[in-house]
Amino acid sequence: MSSRSSDSLSAGVRKKIVDVVGAGAYLDRAEDLRLYEYDGSVDKARPELVVFPRTTEEVAGIVRICAEHGVFMTGRGAGTGLSGGAIPREGGVLIGFARMNRILEIDLENERAVLQPGVVNLDITLAVDAQGYFYAPDPSSQRACTIGGNVAENSGGPHTLAYGVTTNHVLGLEFVMPDGTVHTTGGKELDSPGYDLTGLLTGSEGTMALVTKIIVRLMRKPERVKTILAVFNSPSDAADTVAEITACAITPVAVEMLDGEMLRMVEVATHAGYPLDAAAVLLIELEGLVEGVEDQAEQIRQVCERCGAREFRVAKTPEERELLWKGRKNAFGAVGRVSSSYYVQDGVVPRTQVAPTLRYIAEVAKRHDLQISNIFHAGDGNLHPIILFNSHVPGELDRAKAAGEDILNHCISVGGSITGEHGVGMEKNELMDRLFPADTLDYIARFKELFDPKQRLNPGKVLPTGRGCLEIRQPPFTRRTAV
Repeated sequence: MSSRSSDSLSAGVRKKIVDVVGAGAYLDRAEDLRLYEYDGSVDKARPELVVFPRTTEEVAGIVRICAEHGVFMTGRGAGTGLSGGAIPREGGVLIGFARMNRILEIDLENERAVLQPGVVNLDITLAVDAQGYFYAPDPSSQRACTIGGNVAENSGGPHTLAYGVTTNHVLGLEFVMPDGTVHTTGGKELDSPGYDLTGLLTGSEGTMALVTKIIVRLMRKPERVKTILAVFNSPSDAADTVAEITACAITPVAVEMLDGEMLRMVEVATHAGYPLDAAAVLLIELEGLVEGVEDQAEQIRQVCERCGAREFRVAKTPEERELLWKGRKNAFGAVGRVSSSYYVQDGVVPRTQVAPTLRYIAEVAKRHDLQISNIFHAGDGNLHPIILFNSHVPGELDRAKAAGEDILNHCISVGGSITGEHGVGMEKNELMDRLFPADTLDYIARFKELFDPKQRLNPGKVLPTGRGCLEIRQPPFTRRTAV
C-alpha cells in the first residue's frame, strides 16, 4: 500500500531530530527503512526516518520538532501487531521504543512494577518468577512483544478469561502528548480520583499519546496449576463443551481451541502431543487452591465426557504442561511451515455462537476457495481464523481479505465485535461504522481531536475514512464550535 509522505521532513528537520537521539540511534537508508514498513499484518507503508530514543526527554524532544514542522509520527514496539497499528501509514517519523527497555522498579511489597515501554512482556514475569510472582496478560507473542505495544493495543492472551486484558493490569502511565508535553496518569495506588485517563489511553492504539512509562500490577503465583487436553471428533462438540463449562459456573484461567487443520500443523512443528486424527482439541487450564482445582478438574472431565470428548488428558509434570502450551503459543510459526503467507483475523462472538460461527467460517473458506484453520480463545469467544493464501498468486490476497471481512461481518451480526485483542488499526477501521452508530464514532473522533488536533500522531488508524481500502486517507477533523 502506498503512503503519502509529509512534505516537511526536509534535511534540516531530519538533522534536528537526529541530533536529539545522537549517532547510531536512527535509520534513514532505504534498505533499513524497508524493515519497518510492516508488522504482523498484511499491509505496508514505509517511514522516512526511524529513531530510537532512550529516555522520555528524547521522545518529547522528537515530538516537539515533529509538531513544529507538521511531521507525521508513529510509535512502534516490537512490530508484532496484527492490525497495522505500528505501520507509518502517512510516512514521516517512526519512533521505535526498542532501546527504552529497562525495568525501572520492582516493588513486590505493593505488587507493582514500573517499566519502560520496550520491556518484553515475558521478561516481566521472568524478573519476579523466583519470588513467586508473575505478570498475567500473556499474548501468544509474549516472548517478543513489548509492554508498550500491549498497552497501545490492550492486548490479551490465553489467560484473558480469568485475568482480563492489559487494561485490567495497568495502573499508571507516563506519556508524551502530540505537542511534546509530558504528563502522568494513575500510579501505584489501586484507584485514582478523577477521570480514568489510564483506561482511555490503554487501547487507544498510539493515536492519542506516546507512552513512555508503565506501572503494572504483579500477581502471586497460584498454589496449584492443572493443564488439561480434551480431544474431540467434532469441532462443534468442542465448542459446545465450552458453553457447558460456563453453565456449570466454572471459570478456568484459559480455554483454548484448535481445530483439526491447525492442530496437525502445530503437532508436526512442535511435537506437543496433540493427536493427529482429532477434529479439535481444547486446552484447558485451572489455577487456585489445591482442593478447588481438583474439584473443578473432575467437574470439567464430566462435562467433556457428556459433550463427546474421546480423550481427557491431564499434564502430569511441568514439562508436559509446558509442551502443551508450546504447541499453542508457537502455532503461528507452525502455519508458516505450510503456507507462504497467511492472514490472521480477530473477531469476537458470544460463547453460544462459537459453534455456528465455526460452521460459517467453513462456508467462507469454500466460497472463497481458501484454506482456513482455527485457533482461538474459546472461553471468551475470541476467534482467530487463519486464512492461508499465496501472495505470489494474483488475487489471492484480495480473496483472503474478502474472506476476513465476511467473517467479521458475521461476528457483528450475531452480537460480537471486530476485534478482541489485535486492535482496529488500519485493517478494520472501515468496518467501525458497521459496529458503531455515527454519533458514537463522532464522540470517538472528538477524543482523538482533543489529544491530537493536528491529526499527526499515528494517522489513518481506528476511525473510518470512507474511502476504498487502497486509497484510505483519514482527513483532519474540523474543529467544532463550543456550545
